[in-house]
Amino acid sequence: MFFSSSLMEHADQTYEGPEIEVKSGIWLFVLAIIIHNIPEGLAMGISFSAKDMQIGVPLTIAIALQDFPEGLAVVLALCTTNISRGKAVAIGVFSGLMEPVGALFGVSLAGGLGYVYPLGLALSAGAMMFVVFHEVIPETHRRGHHSTATIGLMCGFGLMMILEKIFS
Repeated sequence: MFFSSSLMEHADQTYEGPEIEVKSGIWLFVLAIIIHNIPEGLAMGISFSAKDMQIGVPLTIAIALQDFPEGLAVVLALCTTNISRGKAVAIGVFSGLMEPVGALFGVSLAGGLGYVYPLGLALSAGAMMFVVFHEVIPETHRRGHHSTATIGLMCGFGLMMILEKIFS
């Protein structure tokens, strides 16, 4: 009884300071993931528009492999806020559904125009590089995780190179 009445007393309080900064940072992170899933889907769609499975399948596998921890990161980050687990999972799934939207756009963009294919791949790769270099790397270095972030980036790049050799 005391616990529930205590919750009611504090339900209408607003937060200030570091707590509110963390929550807004989590939403910024989730929004960035949602937005960056569109160019990933664009890359998948463009890669399949060439009707060459040796291009589309390895790229889709590589993106799908990194989507699992990415979606988990979204859900776990949202679970630290006042959102229920069900809503956190729903938002995580929604963030992943942006990739098929991007893929459909990529196929429709490059499917009818052959010269758009390499330009589309360059555009999607450039968009992903921009997100990584402009948003992700500075954020990891801001909190003092220089070495861990750099090693993680290098390991991810190495894994992508290995997968490229295996599937090509």
